[in-house]
Amino acid sequence: MEYNLKIGIRPVVDGRFGGIRESLETITLQMARRVAELLQTYVRKPDGNAVECLVPEFCIGGAAEAIRADKWFASEGVAAVITVTPSWCYPLETIFRDRTVPQAIWGFNGTERPGAVYLSAAVSALSTLGIPVFAIYGSDVQDVNDVTIPNDVQKKLIQFAKAAISVVAMKDRSYLSVGYVSMGIAGCLIDESFFSDYLGMRVEYVDMTEFVRRIERGIFDPDEFKRALRWVQKYCKEGEDRNPPAERRSKAQKDRDWEFVVKMALIMRDLIEGNDKLKQLGYPEESFGHAAIAAGFQGQRSWSDHFPISDFMESILCSSFDWNGPRRPYIVATENDSLNAISMLFGHLLTGTAQIFADVRTYWSPQSIHRVTGWKPTGLSENGFLHLINSGPAALDGTGAATRDGNPFIKPFWEMTVQDIESCLESVTWCPAYDYFKNGGFSCRYVTKGGMPVTIIRLNKVRGVGPVLQLAEGYTIDLPPEVSRVIDERTNPTWPSTWFVPRLTGRGAFESVYTVMDNWGSNHCAICYGHIGPELITLASMLRIPVPMHNVESSRIFRPRVWTQFGHDDSVGADFRACAAFGPLYA
Repeated sequence: MEYNLKIGIRPVVDGRFGGIRESLETITLQMARRVAELLQTYVRKPDGNAVECLVPEFCIGGAAEAIRADKWFASEGVAAVITVTPSWCYPLETIFRDRTVPQAIWGFNGTERPGAVYLSAAVSALSTLGIPVFAIYGSDVQDVNDVTIPNDVQKKLIQFAKAAISVVAMKDRSYLSVGYVSMGIAGCLIDESFFSDYLGMRVEYVDMTEFVRRIERGIFDPDEFKRALRWVQKYCKEGEDRNPPAERRSKAQKDRDWEFVVKMALIMRDLIEGNDKLKQLGYPEESFGHAAIAAGFQGQRSWSDHFPISDFMESILCSSFDWNGPRRPYIVATENDSLNAISMLFGHLLTGTAQIFADVRTYWSPQSIHRVTGWKPTGLSENGFLHLINSGPAALDGTGAATRDGNPFIKPFWEMTVQDIESCLESVTWCPAYDYFKNGGFSCRYVTKGGMPVTIIRLNKVRGVGPVLQLAEGYTIDLPPEVSRVIDERTNPTWPSTWFVPRLTGRGAFESVYTVMDNWGSNHCAICYGHIGPELITLASMLRIPVPMHNVESSRIFRPRVWTQFGHDDSVGADFRACAAFGPLYA
């Protein structure tokens, strides 16, 4: 799906006519165009295309011009706005007043015609009106005719734009709930007011019996099914069958299972986004899909007690490729954990990468590791690590088999090559369903390569507070193969494993690896490539979701400036108070 998301750049100047304004108009328009060039180079929409920026051919010096520019932006579907100025202007006449559109102001740090003075006055005006704005102010003084963008300003412009595009990409899309509550997991309880008020999304519901209907009646593209099955037979290697001999399925049964789970993948994709081919097959209603940007599948146990497990469907859809080649990853949460689906969605929208869904399964202390394996951890693992593992949608990109400069990497989907895809597939085996999954299907099995910077993410809900976001930046690690094998055997050796070490701060929830595990708010997390804590915090502040647990340095945090008015020395408490005061973005 294409995303028509644009950023409007508002050039604002001193409203007085004559030499003062005329001398500044050219400079201001140049500043705006430089900002547009910067964002179009470094910011992409969810479909992988560069974001489009709109710059008026005139400057805004008063209310008439502000209304003219902002009406044009609205007609063009502008998703976010950035005001730029090197000079003092009249704030109440020139500010942007739509509270549902994320906005930032870059007030030029100069002394001739101080844009910083306008910045402060405009922030004050918008705060009075209940509209939070991101203030961008360079640390070094520039000359009035210097239209370059300092590095610190560039970082904030890009961080704002990535978060703003992510916010608006969710608006007017759906979360598709297939089935309902899995094994009593609270994240399956769909809170429609959260989706509508905070994300601007709707919720669509489909019973899992729809998969049975479509499989039995052939409501999927038969040509694509044949192509997908051939691809699976060529690239998806079967792993060890750990079931007792008497419970192992025959070769013929496993072949039928492969056909079944491939059909599941096609059907889930069609439910998410539709498929014109279904209309040609005589199913016009089914061809539309549900305009979903994220989905979840209940699976356990109502499905998995009778049908093959959904792991292949979830893993391949969450990956950045399939039998059609590289493509945008889908967000499909196992066990219909809608809150983890949104956690995955946040990471994906900010980075364009595939996300790993995992249990936050176990904290392994150095003492426990040594007792069980005989190995004394060193290096990044010397303080222990977290075992992140789940049978469900661990994207195949999570192997880390794609590389950049010889290092393991999870790439944005638009950078994936044929070699990257083949390397990921070569690193995965598909183990027959094992243990309490008695009805067939396959789970992907791999161990994530170490040395990758990653962020684990979780959206939680707390009665009386609402949604809260927690995150931990850290690294994947390699373990000696025998140590990895011994620890895996204690959980489930047919599932994908990621060994994770959070970056510690020595205080609070990040005092130790143990305290990170002990303070995690749910049994699930999303794993995203890169240290994206700052972007997540910026995104959360736009949505008015507080972040009570993170290990991001204060110098990297970028929230609306008015947040400091809620308590400068208590940033976490201020975050809660500001989010409560301004309320959900769309409420």
